[in-house]
Amino acid sequence: MKITVVGAGNVGATLAQRIVDRELANECVLIDILEGIPQGKALDMWESTPIQGTDCYVYGTNSYEDTANSDLVVITAGLPRKPGMSRDDLLAKNFEIVKSVTEQAIKYSPNSMLLVVSNPLDAMVYTAYKVSGFEPHRVFGMAGVLDTARYRSFIAMELKVSTRDIQALVLGGHGDSMVPLPRYTMVGGIPLTELLSQERIEAIVERTRKGGGEIVSLLKTGSAYYATSAAIAEMIESIVKDKKRILPCSVYLQGEYGFKDIFLGVPVKLGKNGVEQIFELKLTEEEKAALENSANAVKNVIAKINL
Repeated sequence: MKITVVGAGNVGATLAQRIVDRELANECVLIDILEGIPQGKALDMWESTPIQGTDCYVYGTNSYEDTANSDLVVITAGLPRKPGMSRDDLLAKNFEIVKSVTEQAIKYSPNSMLLVVSNPLDAMVYTAYKVSGFEPHRVFGMAGVLDTARYRSFIAMELKVSTRDIQALVLGGHGDSMVPLPRYTMVGGIPLTELLSQERIEAIVERTRKGGGEIVSLLKTGSAYYATSAAIAEMIESIVKDKKRILPCSVYLQGEYGFKDIFLGVPVKLGKNGVEQIFELKLTEEEKAALENSANAVKNVIAKINL
């Protein structure tokens, strides 16, 4: 397994380190347009492998020729959010970046899968899909795993329980219109609605929607990357080890949930072939309306890009 990580910033570099530490690939390539940065960070990671006892060869480059024959290309490149910015504010700049990255990546790795992380997420994974011409199961975005992790962590903080005992799900676009589903949320098998009041659940849902912005406002000079890279690594592990995990990912819908020609976060089975199955949940009228609202927000963003 050869994995290329595009972008040697906080998200990309932290992800590469997780790939190396967990031996998720035989070979990991870190690529960036800045000279010396991917080379230096990758060399530092490689020098950690004797201590960690891992055997994933990692190296940095500025040339896409070095990424040739990658099995998976993870696109983290793009401008980060700053305080006061929405994910949609990044649209124009990151569209050009993701378009260019996709064109170069598929030139050297035409049989790869593309995992997109750049924001605004659903529009950027749509961009990679259209530019690459790949089959839908080979192009997907990381959003729901991160959103769900935030949701679970806030519930654990509220109830003072282990995050491991919380099963939850967040649907929709990766933004303020995302749709956490309290009805599908369990704490050690107990429905969340039996443990918290509607008022507290709504507060947690709202904090989940604003979770990325909360971190951006605290950092002031960047955006989240520890939980983000952990979420990407969870998806990668399910693919490279063919674990067939059921994870919420941004995928191309062709009629599921009543939507077509759009990337939206829904639960899917992730395996060695990428997106192997999309699960269509039975939603209440209120949940359907919230998902429709989220889909419309994504459509409005996609409509602004020239594809």
